[in-house]
Amino acid sequence: MHRAVAVFLGLMSFVTPALSDTVTLAPTSVTEWKAVYGRIEARDRAPARARIGGTVVDLTVSEGDAVTEGQIIARIVDDKLSFQLAALDAQTTALTAQLGNAETELTRGEQLLKQGVSTVQRLDGLRTQVEVLRGQIAALGAQAEVIRQSQQEGTVRAPAAGRVLDVPVSRGAVLLPGEAVAMISVGGTFLRLAVPERHARLLTEGDPIQIDGVPGVTEGRLARIYPLIENGRVIADVEVAGASDRFVDARVLVRLPMGDRQALMVPASALMSRAGLDFVQVDSAAGPALRTVVPGQPRATADGPMVEILSGLVAGDRVVTDPAPTTGAEADHE
Repeated sequence: MHRAVAVFLGLMSFVTPALSDTVTLAPTSVTEWKAVYGRIEARDRAPARARIGGTVVDLTVSEGDAVTEGQIIARIVDDKLSFQLAALDAQTTALTAQLGNAETELTRGEQLLKQGVSTVQRLDGLRTQVEVLRGQIAALGAQAEVIRQSQQEGTVRAPAAGRVLDVPVSRGAVLLPGEAVAMISVGGTFLRLAVPERHARLLTEGDPIQIDGVPGVTEGRLARIYPLIENGRVIADVEVAGASDRFVDARVLVRLPMGDRQALMVPASALMSRAGLDFVQVDSAAGPALRTVVPGQPRATADGPMVEILSGLVAGDRVVTDPAPTTGAEADHE
């Protein structure tokens, strides 16, 4: 405090604030915050997979694109399917010709049976041959439909609306059935935290969370605390309303409530700075006086901006909240 006196003696003319509105200091409960880093994660990651093997002939998305459910993102072609379909068509044509001949034979057999030239046993054989050929043609048609369906499944669609996170393939690549063409973030995002285990008992689901670094978002809610501790860290999830999915796995600064403590708070307007030192005016028994203080972090409260006083004041001091400068008072350097 002697340094404060020396500074004042070195000033040519120092003005001190006159008494205005005062407030009596009393301990106030403030929340203690712990700064940690969280990671923006997608609520779900849905892969868009190839249902058939083949060559990627068309790719319409890249990383960062927004897609809608059912949007076409790629097309895969397997040339063997076309050859198989042509082979089935040829077999169908041949069987159709055989069926026509068998039906003609059946008609002739029915006429001969009426004339008494043919037998019922031969006619039953002709009917069976016709039914077998019709069944074979139907089976080939079903096989052709399977191949046509496989050709349609070469069109890869987005499984849900979201944003494309990764496209591990390129046009011209050869894929096997089940390989991922794109990874899509769906269902929005949330924050995942890894908090040192010594703070685990201070975390409570539902606590408000302060968030920095997410555009348009300043608050969140502690939604889930996982019971399994991994590598000395407690995993917790934070619900964030309106967070963008533009950057997934990005790290952002998060402040967690670590409990309450008592502090002395004064209005920000009560602080004065002179020659690198901070002062407040107090109304003491000897009259108004300036007292050197060490301020802490400013805080926004329902009563306006407040500043925590780390040292220089005690509970019960009467602090002038909005002093007007006048001459005549000296600094209190007790």
